[in-house]
Amino acid sequence: MLLPSLGISVANIALPSLRAAFDVSSQEAQWVVIAYLVVVTSSLVTAGRLGDLLGRRPLLLAGIAIFSLASLGAVLAPTIWVVVLARAIQGVGAAMMMSLTVAAVSDAVPAERSGTAIGLLGTVSAIGTAAGPSLGGLLIGMFGWPSIFVLMAGAGLVAALFIGTQLPAAATVHRRPAFDVPGALALMLTIAAFALATTLSPFTIVNAALGGVAVLGTVAFVHIEGRAAAPLVQLDRLRRPAVAAGLLSIGLVSAIVMTTLVVGPFYLTGALGLDTASAGLVMTIGPTVSAIVGLPAGRIVDRSGSTVAGYFGLLALFGGTVAMMLLPGSLGLAGYVFSLVLITSGYALFQAANNTALMTGAPRDQRGVTSAMLALGRNVGLITGASAMGTLFSLGSGGGGMASGSGLQAVFAAASVFVVLALGLSTWANRVEATSNQHSS
Repeated sequence: MLLPSLGISVANIALPSLRAAFDVSSQEAQWVVIAYLVVVTSSLVTAGRLGDLLGRRPLLLAGIAIFSLASLGAVLAPTIWVVVLARAIQGVGAAMMMSLTVAAVSDAVPAERSGTAIGLLGTVSAIGTAAGPSLGGLLIGMFGWPSIFVLMAGAGLVAALFIGTQLPAAATVHRRPAFDVPGALALMLTIAAFALATTLSPFTIVNAALGGVAVLGTVAFVHIEGRAAAPLVQLDRLRRPAVAAGLLSIGLVSAIVMTTLVVGPFYLTGALGLDTASAGLVMTIGPTVSAIVGLPAGRIVDRSGSTVAGYFGLLALFGGTVAMMLLPGSLGLAGYVFSLVLITSGYALFQAANNTALMTGAPRDQRGVTSAMLALGRNVGLITGASAMGTLFSLGSGGGGMASGSGLQAVFAAASVFVVLALGLSTWANRVEATSNQHSS
């Protein structure tokens, strides 16, 4: 989980150096980030299903190898577009790691300790997010932009040695279901179109066309899966209230977390008057809190159950979004930091509870694709949050300057609605589950 997170956070800090080194525009340099995000997001479910069919350990090792070799390829890149290609290939490896790590841990850890294990994974992922900007900035300042890709290749080697020695090999499966190639292609095309439609800027007819492709692709995917003998995704499972609510909720709360990352720098430098370095330091608080809270959150899930822990996480999130609407305007930086700590703590607890509930409830041969769907829901939430909440922040500022704080209030009013929706989904799913259990007994 460390490598995919590091792959996102450490690359962002290198964009100015890449732009200068290859003498390209900011828009061209942004493709270093866009290519990675689009490929990761569109490949997750396919990678998860392949892990279910072929074994998680070999696929994890293959993903690490792809990620590391692509990192070395970027070091030697003669043009920015070779770097972009290397990042796209990196994305394939990152998707394999993101979709299979949680599933592999769920296989290896007893159910009563799964919350702690999944919470630890959240901590590791948050460490990658928090360490990326500072570590990347230090390396680039000393050795130049290629050093961040050397770092990722070296980290990949360490990860491969750890997985190879610590993760047990699964029992050999002599008969495997066929892989749903049409379904995989349809889903990858759909998600790639959606991701590009929401990330390309400025908005043009190309975005609208890509959105149309995403809608048509969704219809085609559902049709293909309904007819497939061995579908990529079991649609009946997605219709279960607990699964549907869990996937939708993780998307909603991930959009809130992305809001803090997208809106934060503008508000901190504009409304609160911080310089760039100070704003960057404040921005590291969120990932740092997630890293600290992740393991205790997992233990809370094991002790109190995923349902209770999930509710507490959402309530903390709601308190944080409401506080972010009200406190920064009156308390300044202290109010902002307090609200941010509440939001990230609630997110860490809810994510641990939600992931534990879905992974322990998934059949063993569906854990790879379930883990991938969770990662997909999270990534779609992050992408949508960056696009929609960024636009809302701009509109909420009313053209009067982002220093007014009205944009912050607008986006966190919307974020509060997102939490209420997630609470409603969780309550609905739990009631349906309880009713079903009563009828079955």
